[in-house]
Amino acid sequence: MIEIIHPARKGPIRSVLLDFDGTLSLIREGWQEVMVSFMTGILHPLDESQSETELRNHVSEYVTRLTGKQTIYQMIQLSHEIAARGGVPEDPLVYKRQYHDRLWKQIEHRVEGLRSGRYRPDEWLLPGSVDLLENLQRRGVRLFLASGTDEVFVKQEAELLGLSRFFGSRIYGAQDQYKLFSKKMIIDRVLAEGELGGSEFVAFGDGYVEIQNTKEVDGTAVGVASDERLRGGSIDQWKRQRLIDAGADIIIPDFSEQEPLVAYLAGEQALPAH
Repeated sequence: MIEIIHPARKGPIRSVLLDFDGTLSLIREGWQEVMVSFMTGILHPLDESQSETELRNHVSEYVTRLTGKQTIYQMIQLSHEIAARGGVPEDPLVYKRQYHDRLWKQIEHRVEGLRSGRYRPDEWLLPGSVDLLENLQRRGVRLFLASGTDEVFVKQEAELLGLSRFFGSRIYGAQDQYKLFSKKMIIDRVLAEGELGGSEFVAFGDGYVEIQNTKEVDGTAVGVASDERLRGGSIDQWKRQRLIDAGADIIIPDFSEQEPLVAYLAGEQALPAH
């Protein structure tokens, strides 16, 4: 289940950055469908010369391309799409709030179920997530969490899933003043504050952005190509290819084999290349 795309560097891991949604948390599983439907519903009445299916495919392309960046960037693209079809767009923050309202209707029962104890945290975590974080923490690795979801929600959901204890104050998410945050900014800060070389840095993520940003600093990028609906070790083949295209060194479906993976990353154990 561990696919080696590029043989990783060997040596101690000092800092690790993890994405949140789709990498650790499954609370927001299905968010892409909510966003694509929301945007398609706005755009289709403005130009019905394009079939709804064609439009959905177009919207899916840019929603996916921007996955990993802050949600506001997808809403900025929506504004451009509205203007291109002769409409007068609202401020992108308006669309972001409307989208969040729609998404909340889908995930509210998950959040409330975790809060009430009706759901266990492991029901909404990618398999092996806690084992991975405990393994890295035992090794003295500094852990960072960075998400394109609004920071207030990331912190709330990390707490509900029992993950806050691994990160402390090192949880970062989107801001309304969106230029104040990016995953690249967090990666640069991690390296500067820890006086790290890229060879001592590893990132885990299911989006193009964190993989690409990690390779830009010569870190090791682990692409998490999880099929969030099927789970159980299933690979999303489309996501896998996109992560490879972004430069991922390793592809995994989840963290169920985290022990040999971490040992490989730390240079303690060999794994066969594919």
